[in-house]
Amino acid sequence: MLWPDNIVQETIKDANGKRILNLLYKERQLTKQEIARSLGLSIPTVISNVNDLMAEGLVEEAGVADSTGGRKPVIIRFKADARHAFGVDISPSEGRVILTDLDCRILEKDSFPIRELRKYEHIADQVCRIIEEMIDRCSLKRKEILGVGFSLPGTVNEESLVLQNAPNLGIANISLREFADRLNLPVYIENEANAAAYAESALGVVKEMNNLVYVSITKGIGTGIVIKDHLYKGKNKRAGEFGHMTVVAHGKACNCGREGCWEVYASERGLLDDYRAGGGPAVTGIDEVFARVREGEPAAREALDTYLEYLAIGIQNIILMLDPDYVVLGGGLTKYKDVFFEELTRKVFVPNNFFTGGDTKILLSKLGEDASILGAALLPMQTLFFLEEKVI
Repeated sequence: MLWPDNIVQETIKDANGKRILNLLYKERQLTKQEIARSLGLSIPTVISNVNDLMAEGLVEEAGVADSTGGRKPVIIRFKADARHAFGVDISPSEGRVILTDLDCRILEKDSFPIRELRKYEHIADQVCRIIEEMIDRCSLKRKEILGVGFSLPGTVNEESLVLQNAPNLGIANISLREFADRLNLPVYIENEANAAAYAESALGVVKEMNNLVYVSITKGIGTGIVIKDHLYKGKNKRAGEFGHMTVVAHGKACNCGREGCWEVYASERGLLDDYRAGGGPAVTGIDEVFARVREGEPAAREALDTYLEYLAIGIQNIILMLDPDYVVLGGGLTKYKDVFFEELTRKVFVPNNFFTGGDTKILLSKLGEDASILGAALLPMQTLFFLEEKVI
């Protein structure tokens, strides 16, 4: 297809503007000459694009740099507070909302219990109420807000804004398009593990590393795959559902309708089930189990050992299938590194003919339980920094 020259020129200009903004985001401030050298652009091209970015309020002049002779070069600085984004995370237990700047600094946050608001309409009302209150409290203009990103526990169609299936929430085929109408803001949605993987690659412990698999361990297990700085979703946007690979043939029933899924055995629920099956007293969450492990309770130690066996099997399968640089573990489990991490790595890297501990590193998320909601807030920012979506 042949495009009109004016469209081609506008596309090139847009691409150059985004490249310059990306560079300033990373370096924080540079002179126009430094920008030109770094990106291989002409000075007139840099000046034109910087002027546009300044007009949009995204960058600003910040004094002058030293010069060996002639006019001192003007420093151009990135403005992290020029735009804002909302991140929303919906889990089986609670809904969370954050407001961030372009550095993903959390400026405002709020939450509400999901158990008391099982109807989707009630959840939508709470999210809209919180966002409107944050906008008013921070005196934000709509034009300063890039949009609202949603992190959702299930399969999503990000183009039609539909949550297709969320077994752990007990809902399916829910459109989130109404949020765009009610809030008068762009809306973006993503699977929670993909959102967390995106945040981890952009902000976390493996920042700017190319290939990783993020494993979200909560009431279920979700995984997100990043390959060469792009989320990998596959043909039907369902890649990475490792939580539903079979680890026990004809095993326990899963919410997805199958049997023996990894998440049944290696999620938080799996650890609680192992503890109860071993005769442990009633507990309400993994915090109590880990407390009992630290106290040396035999039932808790045995349950954790069984649990780690299943967790290790899944991680081994991921390494064998994808051979990533990193497997990053996220969720509430990461608070207990001193209790489980050494034993888990030992179980994963048992002697074998295919991989060693030096091939793939297992890390714990630096972002913790905020990984998915920060990933949600990053979704609206893609339109500002990138010409096309970073997905394959």
